[in-house]
Amino acid sequence: MDPTRELPLFLQLARAIADDIRRGRLKPGDALPGSRELAKCLGVNRNTVVASYGELAAEGLLRTRTGGGTFVDGSAPVPFAAHKPAAEAPTYTLTPLAYASPQVRAPPPGTLLVSSSIPDVRLFPTAVLARAFRRAIGQRGRSMLTYAGPCGHPRLRTELAAMLARTRGLPVSADNLMVTHSVEQGIDLVARMLLQPGDVVVVEAFGYPPAWSVLKLAGARLIPLPLDEDGLDIDALEALLTHQRVRAVFLTPHHQFPTTVVMSQARRMRLARLALKHGFAIIEDDYDHEFHYAGKPILPIASGAGGANVIYVGSLSNLLAPGISTGFVIAPAPVFERLASLRAACDARGDAAMECAIAELFEDGELLRHMRRMRRVYAARRDALATSLTRHLGSAVAFRIPDGGMALWARVDDNIDMTAWSRAGEHEGVQFFGAGCYDFYHREQPFLRLSFSYHDETELDEAAQRMARALTQSRNRRVGMTRNATIRNTHAVSSG
Repeated sequence: MDPTRELPLFLQLARAIADDIRRGRLKPGDALPGSRELAKCLGVNRNTVVASYGELAAEGLLRTRTGGGTFVDGSAPVPFAAHKPAAEAPTYTLTPLAYASPQVRAPPPGTLLVSSSIPDVRLFPTAVLARAFRRAIGQRGRSMLTYAGPCGHPRLRTELAAMLARTRGLPVSADNLMVTHSVEQGIDLVARMLLQPGDVVVVEAFGYPPAWSVLKLAGARLIPLPLDEDGLDIDALEALLTHQRVRAVFLTPHHQFPTTVVMSQARRMRLARLALKHGFAIIEDDYDHEFHYAGKPILPIASGAGGANVIYVGSLSNLLAPGISTGFVIAPAPVFERLASLRAACDARGDAAMECAIAELFEDGELLRHMRRMRRVYAARRDALATSLTRHLGSAVAFRIPDGGMALWARVDDNIDMTAWSRAGEHEGVQFFGAGCYDFYHREQPFLRLSFSYHDETELDEAAQRMARALTQSRNRRVGMTRNATIRNTHAVSSG
């Protein structure tokens, strides 16, 4: 019984008694202490015990005899021994796995993670969100708990649309913006609305495997095209269009994932013109537009000429926290109508309470203040990581400082064994991976995507030092293995 917990005392007591009944410690027919006796024993008010017994009676766990005490109900659930899930396989045919997620073990405590571009949750104003959540529930509590439309709560849609129109020049209002649980759900809805089995979708040769899997689930045949320092190769796309009908192009033109390159304005305009001419859709994934540090960001493809063929998806999770994954989709009216219909059929209720809490943060200006803070913090961390990599790793990695995003893309020296280096990194307490996981054909690639968003400057410098020690270890091990192999070959020749 802890009076400092948010859960009322009578519910704490009710749950404790219910747990004892379900575990079998209290059996059907067992008598419980009288309310005065138990209140005295626990040092609580008698009304607390009465309320607790009443709660359990309403759940069918207790029954009360007038003047005769309180007992565990005879029909209370009988405890059963826990058992393992059945090992038998079903007799029906199973489809292949949609997405073989990397088998990454949970790192030991103290491991520095430069492998994942996730926000530093230590900087998230949790107290502010908690207050906004309480206000949202308090002001509109009953409506929050009874209804939320399939496209999201109007408050958040209105606030989010205003922000996107103001900062990204998008032709958007609450009427053509849908709030989703995640950016992946947004892509899934778009893919199922847009694609038929066999439709061709062009993707970037380096990209985001979960999005590729979502497109494949809708029946798409994916064709990867190369990238360069200006983004997707539009010449290669134009050549493909001469002999192949394309239904859609999926890309991340702003801070391309994973290479961080920004697609030039000229290429964006050319892509939009091709979409209108050849009648294909552009699915523009703008997952971290807020974090641009060098000058003004280039406006999305959806904000310019040819926007009628663009479906725009994004997310607030990189701004808020991974556990608050609020995505959104913006589409022209005829497309949006079909998206809304699909969403209503498969996921008709959003999280109205959380959506209204985030709307509160927009209305108070807190979210935009947090965005500006994080932009300054991440820009400083980007520069710190670049300095540390140069100091500790030297010519082992080559990179340019990205204009934005939450990570940098580095070219690794050809003589480095990426697998051995990352494995040695695990022993040194730093987690990073080669770029093979981002390659469309899963080929090993001499590149690294190193995140600077999750750790502060001191931690990033330590991560670079650990990477340097791991590189030395992997090289020494490689030299040792080569020497041993030479000795074995020499002995074999001598014996012969």
